[in-house]
Amino acid sequence: MEKKNLDWANIGFGYRKTDKRYVANFKDGKWDNGALIDDDMITMSECACVLQYAQTCFEGLKAYTTEDGKIVCFRPDLNAQRMSDTCKRLEMPQLSVEQFVEGVKAVVKANEAYVPPFGSGATLYIRPYMFGINPVIGVKPATEYQFRIFSTPVGPYFKGDAKPITIKVSDFDRAAPHGTGHVKAGLNYAMSLHAIVTAHAEGYDENLYLDPATRTKVEETGGANFIFITKDNKVVTPKSDSILPSITRRSLMTVAKDYLGLEVEQREVYLDELKDFAECCLCGTAAVVTPVGKIVDHGKDICFPSGMEKMGPITKKLYDTLTGIQMCKIEAPEGWICEIK
Repeated sequence: MEKKNLDWANIGFGYRKTDKRYVANFKDGKWDNGALIDDDMITMSECACVLQYAQTCFEGLKAYTTEDGKIVCFRPDLNAQRMSDTCKRLEMPQLSVEQFVEGVKAVVKANEAYVPPFGSGATLYIRPYMFGINPVIGVKPATEYQFRIFSTPVGPYFKGDAKPITIKVSDFDRAAPHGTGHVKAGLNYAMSLHAIVTAHAEGYDENLYLDPATRTKVEETGGANFIFITKDNKVVTPKSDSILPSITRRSLMTVAKDYLGLEVEQREVYLDELKDFAECCLCGTAAVVTPVGKIVDHGKDICFPSGMEKMGPITKKLYDTLTGIQMCKIEAPEGWICEIK
């Protein structure tokens, strides 16, 4: 299929309507088979549960064009499982992994012309989401739900080499103990909007959230997990019941251990030990890996030896290896690459 005539390197990271989206409905205790539709508009009651009580969740993944012209997605089964876990926590009906993945494949295939060409630095971003759609006025779960998947081409998150960012230790809490921090609920992101707007207004790129119970341990940012590199090249990621289980982070830990031969560790990471790390980065679907050059803790600068000009050496190896796997330049572990046929 001929690609759309877009300026792929300059389309930015925003929404652009594509031709088809997938919709499935849950009613009378079961999901229908779902279908591709043209209409991008949603009609619902003014009293829909999602509008009253924010009963909604979402996922995010990408489709890529490889050097040999194939279109692939990266580990969509893990997105499906994570959405299932989220739905269980939010009293929403779980969708099967098979229906989720087939919906993703159908949307990518139907919008193949919007999958950016290899080497452009752009990708097709895929957004699966679910919400309670029937009217609910008392505080209780919906009984009817809609699951949808749309896609939009997005440009490179960074142009050229990714420059390290500066983040601040936030005075806000991202999640409550025993709350919903470990699932991808829309309400988590609504709660973080004031904090990120505040951080940007103060000149920072992101927030570092501490554990809400003791405010001594590192958790994550508003939309990404942390990875730290020790001075002897051990790859460390924070451990907490409130952290979203990032698919990118889990994949990077496998890359570090099995491809780069590095020691990896998931453990509690304390704020007062950050000064001892050699490198720091954020990881997530959007940018894969974002280097962090400096963390500011209420006026005190914590500067990493990797500096503010480029990725640290281990961070760069992690980034290059994972993106090489995603683009099929490096052989992937079994099951990581889903080809769209």
